[in-house]
Amino acid sequence: MSILNKLVVGTLPVLPRNFVRIFANKYIAGDKLSDAVSAVKALNVQGFKATMDVLGESISERDEALKSTKDNIDVLKAITDNNLDCNLSVKLTMLGLGIDKEFCLNNMREILSEATNRNIFVRIDMEDSSVTQTTLDVFNTLRTEFDQMGIVIQAYLRRSFADVENLSTGQVNLRICKGIYIEPEEIAFKGFQEVRDNFLKLVNTALSNGSYVGIATHDDFLVDQSIKIINELKLPKDKFEFQMLLGVRENLRDKILKEGYKLRIYVPFGERWYEYSIRRFKENPNIAGHVFKNIFSGN
Repeated sequence: MSILNKLVVGTLPVLPRNFVRIFANKYIAGDKLSDAVSAVKALNVQGFKATMDVLGESISERDEALKSTKDNIDVLKAITDNNLDCNLSVKLTMLGLGIDKEFCLNNMREILSEATNRNIFVRIDMEDSSVTQTTLDVFNTLRTEFDQMGIVIQAYLRRSFADVENLSTGQVNLRICKGIYIEPEEIAFKGFQEVRDNFLKLVNTALSNGSYVGIATHDDFLVDQSIKIINELKLPKDKFEFQMLLGVRENLRDKILKEGYKLRIYVPFGERWYEYSIRRFKENPNIAGHVFKNIFSGN
């Protein structure tokens, strides 16, 4: 971590929310669904696909989980109403996974039923290791009932190769990312290159087994090596896509799109932007430094 990144991350939590918002605005669409719709429209015009993500997790009240369910259904309606090239990403703890598994399942079923009616793909996001297995259990239950859905696998977890082998054999739609949560060494790779190596191992395994893969990375090396794997497997471009976060490594995302690959941008929005921003900056200080430099360079 650079000295600049350390300084930014250490300072952010004690700064006024309005100042943190300056940092957050680079990669969060806004507080409201209308903000996200506007951001997705702009991305679609440029040729990017998108995924909307309502911010929020670890909800402990049923009323809040029900509201989050409605919020996600509202996103589905907005995608149809505005004719957006856009999917939906959902965190299960937002729907009450920590309250009651069956309650969460029913909330997710409601979202998936609406998505099926509107022909919109939904991805269940992955959170920290305390809910990895439960998230996979919910996903495996629901994929017997719904077709247009996928799951996220985090490359830094030691268990992920076995998970990808099991899921990709069934040609499940997978988003493969490095992972951002802080986990103990017993269950997670800690070395920078070993996480990279496992990421590529997962991408290779999933693509070889016939899964559609969202290759989610801002790392030039992983983009280049993933393209090498794709070329070696002689895969057509409709078997995978690259994915990046809103506002991060825009030069790289433009390059990927220009080379003719599908590129999907994750567009987070919502009232819980502050908590999300602080966590993202702490867990990925490089993003904090990147945003800081962009603000003061005028880019």
